[in-house]
Amino acid sequence: MPKGIYNVPVPVNEPVKQYAPGSAERIELKKMLAELRSKELDIPMYIGGKEVRSGQTARLAPPHDHKHTLGHFHKSGKEHIQQAIDAALAAKEKWAALSWEHRASIFLKAADLIAGPYRAKLNAATMLGQSKNAFQAEIDSACEIIDFLRFNVHFMQEIYRQQPASAPGMWNRLEWRPLEGFIYALTPFNFTAIAGNLPTSCAMMGNVVVWKPSNTQVYSANVLMEIFMKAGLPDGVINLIYPSGPEAAEVIFNHRDFAGIHFTGSTEVFQNIWQTIGNNIHKYRSYPRIVGETGGKDFVMVHKSADAASVVTALSRGAFEYQGQKCSAASRAYIPSNLWNDVKAGLQKDLASFKIGPTEDFTNFVNAVIDEKSFDKLAKFIDAAKADKNVELVAGGTYDKSSGYFIHPTVIKANDPKYVTMCEELFGPVLTIYVYDENQFEETLKLVDSTSIYALTGSIISNDRYAIETATKALVNSAGNFYINDKPTGAVVGQQPFGGARGSGTNDKAGAMINLLRWVSPRTIKETFVSPTDYRYPFLQND
Repeated sequence: MPKGIYNVPVPVNEPVKQYAPGSAERIELKKMLAELRSKELDIPMYIGGKEVRSGQTARLAPPHDHKHTLGHFHKSGKEHIQQAIDAALAAKEKWAALSWEHRASIFLKAADLIAGPYRAKLNAATMLGQSKNAFQAEIDSACEIIDFLRFNVHFMQEIYRQQPASAPGMWNRLEWRPLEGFIYALTPFNFTAIAGNLPTSCAMMGNVVVWKPSNTQVYSANVLMEIFMKAGLPDGVINLIYPSGPEAAEVIFNHRDFAGIHFTGSTEVFQNIWQTIGNNIHKYRSYPRIVGETGGKDFVMVHKSADAASVVTALSRGAFEYQGQKCSAASRAYIPSNLWNDVKAGLQKDLASFKIGPTEDFTNFVNAVIDEKSFDKLAKFIDAAKADKNVELVAGGTYDKSSGYFIHPTVIKANDPKYVTMCEELFGPVLTIYVYDENQFEETLKLVDSTSIYALTGSIISNDRYAIETATKALVNSAGNFYINDKPTGAVVGQQPFGGARGSGTNDKAGAMINLLRWVSPRTIKETFVSPTDYRYPFLQND
């Protein structure tokens, strides 16, 4: 059969559609929203390419309209987890042996399906199931997942091209094998793109996957699985199930063939997973790969030379887009005393202009938080701040869950730089500000570095280049993604590889070759062309 050294299409970031009034994409998306709202889905598990229904179901509803039913999904028991593992392992040999260009073609096709005929459906599912407005859905469930798929194929080819040197008389090769066993992909609610990337980046490298999405992301996960199957993904390569976390952990982390976990979620859960894997290490065929991104308490550090209007925009967007439910969302800010009055007035003006409501109304900038548990947690923190005499409510502070889980964007000013909302990740539209003496910049940088256990994203806003350099060096370990004169959100695949360290994860950089290298186990092959026939080396000869 003819062979070649193939070049994949050069990846280019997917253009972001704007959904302006009267545009074709806006009309198509609104039509799809109406269509999806008009039906109730019965969402199965997908095990070995087959639809599996347990009969035990859970209801799905839009967070911004919790009385409306989108459908029900079939919950998984321990038997389904085992079935998914068995299906993955049964598919492994054939999938790993498939020529890499054919694996690449499947995921490139999936990207084109999302870019074209499935774009409106995946965006609408994200808008309804996860309460993202049209623009936030577009940059996530269209552009970012398309970019992940296309750029990861490119990175896969780059990895396969990395080969060692060969001395005369021999040929050295690196064989980039998939891991021995199956991968567990545990994905969050807040980004459909992350939910799609975590299983596909592993599968792309020849691995097989058991995928458990967040229950609050099942609605769009179902569409992703439809796309992967439409793209030609073989049965059993990715198996989608909906078990409880503890039951999944009990089965998966005790399995001999568990080879790795690709995770995005809370630090507490990830640390418990790591501990469990460590305790079970003697049970496994090999040492599992543990890759995780676990959130942040992301900062905006402002220098006295900054432009107040730029600071306000960075905070309004960075803290409140998608209701602050981004791992990278700005949730603490340090404002110099000389700028505080202007920044305060600007934030109050911006927040007063925010429209809040359902995603189906495209004029709403802010929508609902993901569920009642999140709503109640945020309301509790807001009430505590309002009752604290050392905290000033700058804007917002109200909430309502009568029809949807709406938390109004809230800005508080804390007199204590170690106040609880300056330190803990809330994952909602709450921004805490500490105003520092404008002449205490370097001292405040130390405060920024020491306040939080996290180190995911952060930014410096300044018009003083010396101050920018000082901050960049002082905060070298404070953020895995660091922004200069910008908000700390919006990483683009292929441009700003994403991930942090400390309590924010393993910093294996989604959207970069680094991540894909975690899902291979290289084998070195040395071939000698003319084998020696005498054990004696020249140095053994007499003078």
